[in-house]
Amino acid sequence: MILDEPVRRIFDSRNFATVATLRPDGSPQTSVVWIGRDGDTLLFSTTAGRQKVRNLTADPRVSVSIFDMANPYDSVEIRGTAELSADEDRRLPYELSHKYLGMDPPKDEPGEDRLIVRVIPDRVIRFSASA
Repeated sequence: MILDEPVRRIFDSRNFATVATLRPDGSPQTSVVWIGRDGDTLLFSTTAGRQKVRNLTADPRVSVSIFDMANPYDSVEIRGTAELSADEDRRLPYELSHKYLGMDPPKDEPGEDRLIVRVIPDRVIRFSASA
């Protein structure tokens, strides 16, 4: 799935995303995250002990929703599959912290396992309207 330029712009800007995963009982669990993009996939950072990691390990289906803070009438939902990988050099939280805050992130707690969640889109739903 290829992300078009308006969708890329929303994800490349300093907009917060909401990630929805499925709990073991099928109920949704949402988290607001900093989001990045690598080509046509989305990236966010998390740690191994989080509920969203447990959910994605059991069921990798994920939805990511975002709206443009400059124009809230522009929004995107991406439905897809998540892949988890170790972020041993902690590169992604550094990049995202610079994108959102313009500075280095705080240090992780000792023993925290940092992960990269890569969302591979299956479907892109874009909404755009003027106020």
